[in-house]
Amino acid sequence: MSPAGKPRADAERNRAQVLTVARDLLAERGEQVQMAEVARAAGVGVGTVYRHFPTRQALVEAVAEERFAAILAFGEAQCLPDPDTRQALTAFLHRIGEVHENERGLSGAIESVLGSTAPQGEVSTRLLAFGETLVERGKADGTLAAEATVADLYMIVGALATVSRAAIGDWRRFVDIALAGLRPRD
Repeated sequence: MSPAGKPRADAERNRAQVLTVARDLLAERGEQVQMAEVARAAGVGVGTVYRHFPTRQALVEAVAEERFAAILAFGEAQCLPDPDTRQALTAFLHRIGEVHENERGLSGAIESVLGSTAPQGEVSTRLLAFGETLVERGKADGTLAAEATVADLYMIVGALATVSRAAIGDWRRFVDIALAGLRPRD
């Protein structure tokens, strides 16, 4: 720590490097990745990894939080500004499908270590608020049925993650089918 109580710049760089490497390794090889491998690949000592992440669970939690924060950042930057709610919802769900398709090993590691692939803590609260915003906007502009809820959206997100992660057919088609189910009835 620096005198002001903030982590030193090199410590922050090391932490960021460890997280990046851990995410890549976990995405590629899943739960088999060990802390020593992360340290080697990050170019730091294993003590550095443990200083930032005292347990493997703490490392996986940090990688998962970073992953969910990136999904949220995409949603806020790319989806919320889109005036077409259907396109915004489709783009958000496509991002989730892509993440799970490209990072199957990471999803497996998160589930194995944390017992769930659902977001936790503050990022979970923020994702829920983001989803609520899209759902309410969709109900207001007639894109979504009046009875649609954020719980419906997150049920779709959970199913999409499973379809994409397990390669159970075409997840893009699943998105189309799921969103069709939320449309208003005549």
